[in-house]
Formats: sequence, C-alpha cells, structure tokens
Amino acid sequence: MIFLKLFFTFFKIGLFNFGGGYAMISFIQNEIVHKHAYLSTAQFTDIVALSQVTPGPVGINMATYTGYSITHSVWGAVVATVAVCLPSFILMIFISRFFLQYRRSKTVEDVLKGLRPAVVGLIAAAALVLCNVQNIIDYKSVLLLIGAFLAVWKFKAGPIFVLVISGALGFVLYT
Repeated sequence: MIFLKLFFTFFKIGLFNFGGGYAMISFIQNEIVHKHAYLSTAQFTDIVALSQVTPGPVGINMATYTGYSITHSVWGAVVATVAVCLPSFILMIFISRFFLQYRRSKTVEDVLKGLRPAVVGLIAAAALVLCNVQNIIDYKSVLLLIGAFLAVWKFKAGPIFVLVISGALGFVLYT
C-alpha cells in the first residue's frame, strides 16, 4: 500500500510542478513532511543536500532518495522516480504536438510570461525552506543566502567560488 501512496504522491508532485527540481522542493516538503509525515524536517533537509551534491537533476534525485528513505527499498526509489517523471513525459508528448504550431500565439506567450515569476517564487520558497530548521528561522543561513545572492547578482562571482566561500563560512559559523 505504501508503494501506491508513494506513486500517487509523486505523480501529483510531477504533474503540478512547474520550474524544475528546485521549484519542486517545496512541493515535496509539503507532501512528504507536512501532509503525510513520512519524514521529519531534518531528514528532508538531508535529502535536499544529498540531492544537490549528487550528479543529475535535483528533483529526480530527491524523488529517488525520498522513495528509498520512506520504504527502505530500491523499489520505493524506483516507484517515486518513475511517478515524478511520468506526468512530464506524458504532457510533453501531447504539448510538443501543439506547441510548435501555436508558439507564436499571444495567449501562449502571455501564459509563459505569467509562469516565469511563479517559478522564481517557487525557487525562492525552496531556498527559504532550507533556511528553516524545525520552524525556527536560522538567521545564519538567511545571511549566507543573501550573501551568495549578492555575490552572484551584484558582483558577478562564479558559482564555484560562491560555493567554496559559502562552505567555508558555514564551517566557521556552525562550529
């Protein structure tokens, strides 16, 4: 029964998510931590971190690790991964037939313009989720988030440099 619940949960996440893996983080947290209580916030945060350092798409990695963590089985990982990918696969088959025909349509352009800020908001929500440990805002994490954002946006620092500096600052701030 857990595999069926896991499939439907991740199918729903895959169906209603727009914006990629980082936008998916808040969806997964809401379903897995808050709604179903399969994992704690700390376990979820560990899965997010592991998904980011593992090669591959973050959203798919998260589904895989979450499925495994919930069921303690490779089959749980497979079910969650297939379920999160299946809606996109099905939708892309249907949409690709029509998108090429209607991509210059004003309606399609307007819908995409409306989705862009929503995706940025979902990614920002995911970043704030990672700064929130057990419903207490971790101000050190928020400062690191703002510093990393400013370093990339204002000072055009490279992502590798920002990651190295953030890791060093995290070590100093948290030890």
